[in-house]
Amino acid sequence: MPICAKNFAMCRSGRASDRHVSSWGLRMNLLRTLIVGNSGSGKSWLAERIANHMGSPCIDLDSIHWLPGGYNVARERNEAVQLLRDAAKAERWVIEGIYGSLVSEVRTDSTALIWLCLDEAECIENIRRRGIRREGNAASFAALLDWASTYRSRQGPSSYIGHQRLFDDYGADKRVLRSRDAVMAFLDRLEA
Repeated sequence: MPICAKNFAMCRSGRASDRHVSSWGLRMNLLRTLIVGNSGSGKSWLAERIANHMGSPCIDLDSIHWLPGGYNVARERNEAVQLLRDAAKAERWVIEGIYGSLVSEVRTDSTALIWLCLDEAECIENIRRRGIRREGNAASFAALLDWASTYRSRQGPSSYIGHQRLFDDYGADKRVLRSRDAVMAFLDRLEA
């Protein structure tokens, strides 16, 4: 299972900090946080910072949705769901990704939902700036740029409308962050 938090072992041993998020001015329980948004919106970047601050493992849904070796072959749905449910059994975690159908599988296990709802043009620029990642290639990079540009026009659980439904139906702590400034203000309150 891919982990982006450096102190995963400490968290699993039960020695991670038990600070309460509500005391940081957020009034948001980030113990088990879901982050959704368009490709290039900054989900991984934000998830890593929250996970490091909380002493939590960080799970990237790309690594659950896709088989190792790039973005060519999706994992069987039942296998992906089981991997995600196993990861969500932990006491604390941050799970991030665009896959609304996977997020829905662990929604009731979570304590917070953050939706990064940035403009498509900004997401595309972020993707261009970071370049090809995770064993991708030129073809998968071009497909990702196209995918990100259609966020608001697509249908389904990994689209704007899918994330809007997920957000609207979510019953615990939730925030929608619509700009880089809003993301930075959120982090400033987290670290206060």
